[in-house]
Amino acid sequence: MRAYLIDELSFTGMEKITSFLTKNAIKSNLDKIFWIRIPDDLLSETQLEHTDCQPHVFAAELGPGWIKLEFLVRSSKNMQCTCHGYCTSQQSSYIIDFASDMIKKLKIRT
Repeated sequence: MRAYLIDELSFTGMEKITSFLTKNAIKSNLDKIFWIRIPDDLLSETQLEHTDCQPHVFAAELGPGWIKLEFLVRSSKNMQCTCHGYCTSQQSSYIIDFASDMIKKLKIRT
């Protein structure tokens, strides 16, 4: 799996990230996994056409002292559809910017 990893985060930093994602992302059925929506203007042509599969999301997984953001965009409704796949370059930039902005906003030292 291709992913963006930020590690060596403090316990306090992880608490802030968990709180932030609880308020600003979709909690999954799995513990410590959140879904973050990809903006519509960044969706691929196929993803835009698959309106029944929207919203399209990427996963954020939290661990002890780390957060991993996956570079796989998937449907939040249909995991078997052909509209999921690895990020476009614009989607990858969005994910990295999302992480950087979150760290900066929460004033977490890395």
